[in-house]
Amino acid sequence: MGSASTVDSTGRQPALRLRDALAQLTALNTPEAPTASALCQLAGVSRNALYRYHPDILHELHKLQRQRHHDPGPATSALQQLRHENEELHQHMAKQARCTGRPLFRSLAGDQLTAAAPRTRTRRPAPKRQAHTGSYAEINEYGGHSPPC
Repeated sequence: MGSASTVDSTGRQPALRLRDALAQLTALNTPEAPTASALCQLAGVSRNALYRYHPDILHELHKLQRQRHHDPGPATSALQQLRHENEELHQHMAKQARCTGRPLFRSLAGDQLTAAAPRTRTRRPAPKRQAHTGSYAEINEYGGHSPPC
């Protein structure tokens, strides 16, 4: 059964190895948050030892994960900014549509905005069914229809 004070081949304690590994993960500065598995693999320490004997290092890892979660990378920031601008444009177009009283649609042929009334579907009413005027004896074994070919 191993203890928390096991020493690796370089002679360093697990706590020092975990702190060094955490510093390396912090220096990487990647947009995704580091995991406990990655930290333990880099330090050469089991995850069980991290959770059981090193709660202070685990707390620092959780702080780093929250920071990375709230601090998106440059690609994610650009995407969020574009989505925000897109939402503002949609709101502006909706405001223009309210002012003019007609909805604005983008034409499929070009990029200019065209004012158009919404298309309504018009259907002719179905023809009325004729009431049966004959006797019921005329209905054959096929329900009044001609026999199948």
